[in-house]
Amino acid sequence: MKNHAIRSILLILITILVPISLVIGAVRIVLNPWYPKLEYRTPWIPADPYGFTLAERDHYAQLAIDYLNTDNDISFLMDLRFPAGQMAPPRSCMEMSDCNLLYNNRELQHMIDVKYVLGIVLPLGYAFIIALVLFGLWARKGGWWGDYLTALKRGGWLMISILLSLVVLVVGLFDWFFTKFHTVFFSSGTWQFYTSDTLIRLFPERFWMDTFIVVGGIAALGGIALIIIGNKWNRT
Repeated sequence: MKNHAIRSILLILITILVPISLVIGAVRIVLNPWYPKLEYRTPWIPADPYGFTLAERDHYAQLAIDYLNTDNDISFLMDLRFPAGQMAPPRSCMEMSDCNLLYNNRELQHMIDVKYVLGIVLPLGYAFIIALVLFGLWARKGGWWGDYLTALKRGGWLMISILLSLVVLVVGLFDWFFTKFHTVFFSSGTWQFYTSDTLIRLFPERFWMDTFIVVGGIAALGGIALIIIGNKWNRT
């Protein structure tokens, strides 16, 4: 009876860990230079109204992602300057002592905050994925492999259910969702920028709308794969 209760708790835990792991895994897949390069070449992403070329957007987006993915401190970004002949637009320049610097202090602080959050979220995701693998090995040797796959399948359905709920928010209420998302993870006033600020020029609102959709799509594919695997097992 005791072992049965422990196994039931583990199966519930596995089901819960699945969507969390899928979403964090999808974030890690997208957090690479290939994604902004692809996104900038879609027809619905507007060109930068302040002068960045496509090549310059590619370059500076890659540097921003490199900062987030490496051990570099904020000095990696704070000394970056606009290309020759460019400087910060007037509204952004008002907050800067040197208008040739690529980022102002608010933007730099936001990047520090983003890196801090990722430094917590991504390792947790890796730990959850490792835990799911270890549970799988335990289930295979312990004779509850079928129950394990069923729990993964339920996690896949949970992932799909969560995403269907979020679709309404992202598509119909994106501004509200975007604000609430940042309110949860970042302090007030540290993530709001002028449209002329470099971070918005590199990553406009439509970029983030697409990013939520892509992350959700990758997570959904993972959930569907787990559902298919679970169904195949039940038929054998």
